[in-house]
Amino acid sequence: MAIENQYEYVKAKNLDEVVGLLQRFKNAVILSGGTDLVELLKTGAVHPDVVIDIKGLDFLKDIRLGNNILWIGAGVTFSELIDSEIINEHFPIIAEMSKTVASVGIRNRATMVGNICSAVPCMDSGPVLSVYKARIITDGQIGERQIPIEQWFVGNRKTALFKNEIVKGISIPVPDKKHSGCFVKLRRYSGEDLAQVNLAILAFDDYSFRITFGAVAPTPVRAMRIERLINRMKLVPELMEKAQQLVEDDIAPITDIRATKEYRLHMAKVMLERGLNAALDRLNGGGPAYGKSVI
Repeated sequence: MAIENQYEYVKAKNLDEVVGLLQRFKNAVILSGGTDLVELLKTGAVHPDVVIDIKGLDFLKDIRLGNNILWIGAGVTFSELIDSEIINEHFPIIAEMSKTVASVGIRNRATMVGNICSAVPCMDSGPVLSVYKARIITDGQIGERQIPIEQWFVGNRKTALFKNEIVKGISIPVPDKKHSGCFVKLRRYSGEDLAQVNLAILAFDDYSFRITFGAVAPTPVRAMRIERLINRMKLVPELMEKAQQLVEDDIAPITDIRATKEYRLHMAKVMLERGLNAALDRLNGGGPAYGKSVI
């Protein structure tokens, strides 16, 4: 399908130019990976006045760690996250999640920032960034903003990003306690597919947990009631059963082409148990290798 819309195309030279173009044009869109945008242009779902290409801005491609803060630039692809020594050493569930995103070809172009800007319920990045308490760093005419991840997603395909802003990157604090984690993704088959349910878990050495579900509500769902129930408790079968019962209160899955709501709810409970067990096993030096599915 050809792109029939008429629009200006600008390959930005610096951030100031991007901000200026966002102010100048009423309907401007940002092109980075383009895996979502190109499809929207082809189908006519968006009708921009200008497409601002930021792929040439090298400072947006940084992955760096300093002062116990991880920085992931807006231009960093999922393949680059998978290959990063920093990510694999300090944030392995980011790499684990990244390996489940679409296909190699898509991962070579798609970015984590683009994933959270699309804000579709089945995105994979949202739950992981939630458990890491990430902040989204934006820039625009009013200057830089730091938006906590829990305030970023405001609805299906809706974020806290202002119309005249650009996301520069993602800031993630290194947890101050020994920890491990697990990313679990349910899909219809092995290979390229969107999530029916996904789940990110961090387990700490004081037996506290952070748990976030995705693809079971319009936005990622932090399972605070489950966390409070199991924090600093030994996960015996009786406690795990109670935690699984709380899943029904925390998520609101729907029936669509990929799964029924009943199947999603059942599998979310299975994924919670297996994800928690894998995270604890990894914390203790065992468990499945990162990237090996637990379902």
